[in-house]
Amino acid sequence: MKKTVVLALALALVFAFTGCGDTNNSDNASSNADASTNTNIDTKSEGVMTYAEYVAAPLDSQVVIEAYVQAKQAWYQNNSDRDNKDTATVYAQDKDGAYYLYDMECSQEDYEKLIPGTKIKVTGYKAEWSGEVEVIDATFEIIDGDTYIASPSDVTSLLGTDDLISHQNEYVSFKGMTVEPANESGAAYLYKWDGSGQDGDDLYFNVSINGNTYTFTVESYLCDNTTDVYTAVKNLQVGDVIDMEGFLYWYEGVNPHITSVTAAQ
Repeated sequence: MKKTVVLALALALVFAFTGCGDTNNSDNASSNADASTNTNIDTKSEGVMTYAEYVAAPLDSQVVIEAYVQAKQAWYQNNSDRDNKDTATVYAQDKDGAYYLYDMECSQEDYEKLIPGTKIKVTGYKAEWSGEVEVIDATFEIIDGDTYIASPSDVTSLLGTDDLISHQNEYVSFKGMTVEPANESGAAYLYKWDGSGQDGDDLYFNVSINGNTYTFTVESYLCDNTTDVYTAVKNLQVGDVIDMEGFLYWYEGVNPHITSVTAAQ
């Protein structure tokens, strides 16, 4: 269910584990509350859309947004899908909403500068893939000075409602959900959506609340098998009650990319 085709081994791929519960990563954003050195995070530069204007913009139209990096998913060298340009995929957010910046043109040097909280101005095109609204074919520039890291919004009560999609791509939390079997054999998780993978692939697991079951994912490009969250999901048992944080990705419906799993409080 990944969008990108697995690239040749010669393609350099650098993972970033921001927000994945990786205790070795000093850039971990998941332990932060709203943090900002900018007292004017509401302010947009001239010619930049508000989040409401971005939402209202038609698909395939050019968009110009300003937002703050929340997590880096991956960096690709010589991405064949982007005319062999170096690219990055990034989750970004402002006070009003969030953005998924897919395969944004980005040198490795600039990728290293995209630490959580960094403000960027992005010019690209609004697109949709299987329900996921994103910015593609984008370029960006770093805006010095302002920083912002979002606190996770608890969207547990919105599961199963039409209101949930309005939080798409935001950093969110889910509270008090019960682990359900991931397949007929009773496994607590699967490698890949159909169980055909191996250690290092995406992890899929089912959780329920109020009688409804949902499939959540640890996206290996965002949080690989060295991260705390990957280990936590591999240690889950059916019946465990857990709290989670992650980014509200969409694939034919809600498919959160989970970055933290802990026992329910």
